[in-house]
Amino acid sequence: MIRLKTDADCGIICLDKRNNAMRRVMLVVSYDGTGYSGWALQKSTPNTIEEMLNRAIKAVTGQDVQVIGASRTDAGVHAYGNVAVFDTGSPIPGDRFSYALNHVLPDDIRVVESMEVSGDFHPRHCETEKTYEYRVLNTRVPIPTQRLYSYHFSMPLDESRMQQAAEYLVGEHDFTSFCNVESQALSHIRTIKAVTVKREGDLVKISVTGNGFLYNMVRIIAGTLIMIGRGKGEPSDIQRMLEAKDRSTAGPTAPPEGLFLVKYRFLDGIPQSDSQ
Repeated sequence: MIRLKTDADCGIICLDKRNNAMRRVMLVVSYDGTGYSGWALQKSTPNTIEEMLNRAIKAVTGQDVQVIGASRTDAGVHAYGNVAVFDTGSPIPGDRFSYALNHVLPDDIRVVESMEVSGDFHPRHCETEKTYEYRVLNTRVPIPTQRLYSYHFSMPLDESRMQQAAEYLVGEHDFTSFCNVESQALSHIRTIKAVTVKREGDLVKISVTGNGFLYNMVRIIAGTLIMIGRGKGEPSDIQRMLEAKDRSTAGPTAPPEGLFLVKYRFLDGIPQSDSQ
């Protein structure tokens, strides 16, 4: 069980609760997802990123809160900058929450930035652009230090074929073939703005930028491009997969440990609080 640090661990003293007006605070959160069951709260386990943030906020404010996350990453998936907001009556300035929370959060979760925002700002109700990166360690023998942060694939990969296949994904499409069959999304139409495949030494990095993603979508894209990169199928097969709107036509779902949420951009900016 991963636990929050206590006052005894770090010497922090929780601030007194005061009857201040409620404010909305935004957090930019980086985490190593290895030991967690994903971002979102779950009845079956308290071991989620969201639960750790809720507990940390209570530890420093004395208030029960529930953060609202922008992207609900799966178990084992990592992030450089996921976004969350919460409402609080605490007197802690918005830009100081990062320091306060990092004193009590586990070492594998860090708030890299915090700020007060407009009370009606909701990270999932904005025009956004997200970038995910999937990392494939393409070596004959696994490297132990990379095992939690990449997917090891021992067979040769042709990244030029992978890039050719990736070009078919760019644009607005119905991505039914590239999402988990248990997806509850009302629409599977999404817009992919860019997909790049680059080799950096033994790492093959697949970067995908879009306006939104379906359940397991990036991992299925990665698994499909890896399949084509090893010579199973042609790059043009991606077009057929999109048209089929059938999950069984695309490649396997790549494991979670290779996936990183690297960037989250609000296209219309972040509305600041009037009090700032």
